[in-house]
Amino acid sequence: MTSISREDPSVCELNEPPRFLYGQRVRTKRTIRNDGTFCGKDVGDVLAKKGEEGYVCNIGTFLQQYYIFGVEFMLTGNKVGMKAKELEAVDGDEDEDAKKKKKAAPKGDEE
Repeated sequence: MTSISREDPSVCELNEPPRFLYGQRVRTKRTIRNDGTFCGKDVGDVLAKKGEEGYVCNIGTFLQQYYIFGVEFMLTGNKVGMKAKELEAVDGDEDEDAKKKKKAAPKGDEE
């Protein structure tokens, strides 16, 4: 029987809220190719190029450990499921982690 390889079994993203929200504009950190799960494209075909922007249209889970963000890319029309580590928020549209850090950061003395 084949064992499923998890990156780090101690990490469970589902203990925290999703990093990105529905409708949020995001950008790919790397080129995404079809691993065989995208219908109508051959394995290895490019689904989204590095730096391509899209919008989160779905939030699901994988292996009861990771959030999977369904991102619709406007240039190609492809809807691709991606992990948070493969995405970044587009400038002016911060992810939830950045918002939390800003709120928690101590404010300087105002004069």
